[in-house]
Amino acid sequence: MVVDPVEPLLELIDVTRSYGHGDAAVAALRQVSLRIMPGDFMSIMGPSGSGKSTMLGLLGCLDVPTEGVIKVGGVDVTSLPDNERSRVRGDRIGFVFQQFHLIPHLDAASNVGTALLYRGLRAKERHERALAALDQVGLSHRHDHRPVQLSGGEQQRVALARALVTQPSIVLGDEPTGALDSRNAEHVMELFASLQSPERAIVLVTHDPNVGAAARRRVRMRDGEIVEDETVTVAVP
Repeated sequence: MVVDPVEPLLELIDVTRSYGHGDAAVAALRQVSLRIMPGDFMSIMGPSGSGKSTMLGLLGCLDVPTEGVIKVGGVDVTSLPDNERSRVRGDRIGFVFQQFHLIPHLDAASNVGTALLYRGLRAKERHERALAALDQVGLSHRHDHRPVQLSGGEQQRVALARALVTQPSIVLGDEPTGALDSRNAEHVMELFASLQSPERAIVLVTHDPNVGAAARRRVRMRDGEIVEDETVTVAVP
């Protein structure tokens, strides 16, 4: 037997997520298995009702399955208490949402620093790390601007810096370009691509075919199941 020497960053094993009880129960996901590996740049696509949002909640450890197992870094998180699952999520996973969820009265650096509030760091260290994360997305020069002073594209980059400041092994994007015009969307996608590394995975949940096509690994869903999982070979000039 050949054993994969690389451990998945996150794994769903025969996961089903149902809502309701008894005969009225509806399965949003049915016996889904998925391995997210270091270095993956993955899109998860599908029409409305395909199970994308339910999948995102499980991948982000925001929800638990009705059946099956979720492993993060080899650890079964399915039956962990909420506080322990939250700790794993905070250590391993960064989130970028369609709506930026920035705090209006805080400047960019402080918004990024909110992801570090419960890590026992001094305010100065939180600020320094926030500036470094903003620099990763090309926005350190706007560190003292509040959200209302930033464009939509800049706000999304602040949100991306907030996801990166904890140095997660997985970055999950929920329709990350959905609130942006085409030019800003293209820029944000370039940033996502640049953040991929041999140790980190980028996973984008989207209905936008342009976003889906930008990923090297493309997962397609329909009716609560994965119907395609392909890796596209990128030609080298």
